[in-house]
Amino acid sequence: MSDAELLDAVRRCQLCSELPLGPRPLLQWSRTARILIAGQAPGARTHNAGVPFHDPSGDRLREWLGVDPVTFYDPSIFAIVPMAFCFPGTGKSGDLPPPARCADTWRNALLTRFSDLRLTIILGRYAAAWHKPTEAGTLTAQVLQWETCLPDWIVLPHPSPRNGMWLKRNPWFETETLPALQKRVREIIRSEA
Repeated sequence: MSDAELLDAVRRCQLCSELPLGPRPLLQWSRTARILIAGQAPGARTHNAGVPFHDPSGDRLREWLGVDPVTFYDPSIFAIVPMAFCFPGTGKSGDLPPPARCADTWRNALLTRFSDLRLTIILGRYAAAWHKPTEAGTLTAQVLQWETCLPDWIVLPHPSPRNGMWLKRNPWFETETLPALQKRVREIIRSEA
């Protein structure tokens, strides 16, 4: 199957037709992408907009990365491949977990095709559990490992506005982790120029 055929198959996927807003697979992918954003699942706003991270979480993520929207939405630089491509619905304390069948069906086919991936940015505990299942501890413990993971990968909390308390309790994230991440992202982007 060619890259175009694979992307078409993902975008036409109907595996989760029972979801509250129906299926609307959202991703950004190119074989040549250098940075992978491995998130959880689109939120309701993103689902309605039809664009990955087109919401306050995306604004915060772009700020964390130190990039503007034009750079972020360039598929030759950033791939956006969440654990599930459709909005899973809302539970008591936020969005529901991403359905596993999406990752089981599509992720390996997409992730094994990258030709020169240089950095994987893992957002939130569901993505961390899939990408780094042997890493022990809480999400905070995984985020604290950033110095030993960069330049190849990093675990971040989800950039959701709901995580404001986590950011307040962990000021080192903004003063130490983010500058190192932004430096690595700049290196990768400059190497493409």
